[in-house]
Amino acid sequence: MDKNSITGIVIIFLILIGFHFFTRPSTEEVREIQRQDSIIRVEQTKMELAALQQQQNIAVAQTATNAISTTAGFLQDSLANRTIVLENDKIKLHLTTRGGRITFVDLKEYRTHDSLPLILWKNGESAMGMNFYARNQEINTEKFLFSPSTTETTLYAKDNTQTISMRLYADSTKTKYIEYQYSLAPDSYMMDFNIITHNMGDVIASSSSFLTLYWGVNMPQLEKSKEFESRYTGVYYKFFEDNVDYLSLTSDEEKETFPTKIQWIDFKQQFFSSILIPETPFSDISLSTKSSEKTGYLKDVYAEIPLPYNGKMDEQYKMKFFFGPNSYNVLKTYGADINLPGVIDMGWKWIAWFNKYLVIPIFNFLQENTTFNYGIIILLLTLIIKLALFPLTYKSYMSQAKMRVLKPQIDELTKKFPADKAMERQQATMKLYKQAGVNPMGGCLPMLIQMPILIALFYFFPGAIELRQQGFLWATDLASYDSIATLPFTIPYYGNHVSLFCLLMTATNIIYMVMNSKNQPQNDQMKGMQTMMYIMPVMFLFIFNSYSSGLSYYYFIATLITILQTWIIRKFVDDKKLLRKMELSKTKPSKKSKFQQRIEDMQRMQQQRIKDKKK
Repeated sequence: MDKNSITGIVIIFLILIGFHFFTRPSTEEVREIQRQDSIIRVEQTKMELAALQQQQNIAVAQTATNAISTTAGFLQDSLANRTIVLENDKIKLHLTTRGGRITFVDLKEYRTHDSLPLILWKNGESAMGMNFYARNQEINTEKFLFSPSTTETTLYAKDNTQTISMRLYADSTKTKYIEYQYSLAPDSYMMDFNIITHNMGDVIASSSSFLTLYWGVNMPQLEKSKEFESRYTGVYYKFFEDNVDYLSLTSDEEKETFPTKIQWIDFKQQFFSSILIPETPFSDISLSTKSSEKTGYLKDVYAEIPLPYNGKMDEQYKMKFFFGPNSYNVLKTYGADINLPGVIDMGWKWIAWFNKYLVIPIFNFLQENTTFNYGIIILLLTLIIKLALFPLTYKSYMSQAKMRVLKPQIDELTKKFPADKAMERQQATMKLYKQAGVNPMGGCLPMLIQMPILIALFYFFPGAIELRQQGFLWATDLASYDSIATLPFTIPYYGNHVSLFCLLMTATNIIYMVMNSKNQPQNDQMKGMQTMMYIMPVMFLFIFNSYSSGLSYYYFIATLITILQTWIIRKFVDDKKLLRKMELSKTKPSKKSKFQQRIEDMQRMQQQRIKDKKK
């Protein structure tokens, strides 16, 4: 890349920044616009919810009767459908007597990207119930009105655990029933959910060995980028005493066969989860996921769970529901023993190790012991990691510097040994490196050692709920992309917005590539590699434009620090002194390592085979 190209990139970059700062509205105007938009959205949501509830009440009232239903002998409540609210300071649940189930889940501490209440399950967009055969008829509990254990409309778990039960009676004596029990403790994301069958032995078909519990949710969009949120949304599950796995996050998938029991099922979104945790692991379950066809929704997820049934007087299935954030610390608190934190994608096992034992502890320490903005916390995290890796950076630079100052001698060997004597040239080159104390892989190995940390952070930032809706500089949400301009068109693989942190990351990477190329020996092979290295930042510009701005910010800062470190090292390294030092090391006797001896033996054997073939 010549100077004109670099100058052009810099000018374009400056124009973009100037355009942004001269055309952006004032802070007061932005706040007023956001306030008005939020008010309008909240009012619209209230009206929609009220209209939906009214429609449901009318529909139920039309179908409700004052008599006993004759469907397989099951009783219908004589009243219309009722909704009972069960809540604490963290979550609010709507329980409906039609089906006796949860229809609405609100995480009270959080808001969507556009400041609306964060609803995990919306009214009319979920399903939960049981299927079984009774008296030669198929029963679906969602179609029946259950009798609640309370006449109250709201149960608030402020100081004590609140419990409500919903019963579906199978006869007029009310001695045979199916019961759903819900218990919510104060200040908890976890709710107890128990299913009880009482005296149902002569009601449920005698041939039934299980009852089918089904559960499905149409998962709503909660974050700014639907496409990016979908990448982290799907069905997760944990094998009993084994690893966490998930259905495809990029395509529709159904799975009906599992090699072992399942310890929990999670309908997971990017930052929030609905997790069903049984006391006894599930067996023979079926799971599915597919892209939602509805606007404003991500995926339709579904589970069918056989519950073993033995026809006893009382049978109970104890479970728990977790409705809460995908925070590593929160999930560890509620289920470290069953690996609930495994729902957070931290990368492959050898990558996840760095996140669990290096990145997260440092991040948590900075978060808990400072009052800094999260942008400053990321800066401090970057500084700590870069300082820890500085010895590797220094070693990599020195190896490249040694290779560079030996370049004239390498060129002499190239002239001395023509192309038809490649083996002799390689042996002579290796001998020169050995005498000068140069390791040809010395520049690559330190970089390879740093790669796991770079990849670990690639997984950490998009899943860090702590960064969600946390602003820094022009970025309003470090967990999503930062947009300084919206384009009137969409660029394939790039999008219709311009992320400034992504631009800065790309620019610093190109600058670093230019600096780094001056520290390496120049030949045809290296020129080809350098061309590829220049292409990579441009590729990252397209890849990272819709990624977490916190991630782009980290890479931008990390590259800036690397540039500074390289500049400082270069100021203190004298090529002439370095060459004299290497020339001096040539005069000292050196002992071959076993590895070097084996390499030379292999080279001699290969050379001998070539000679034998020529004969």
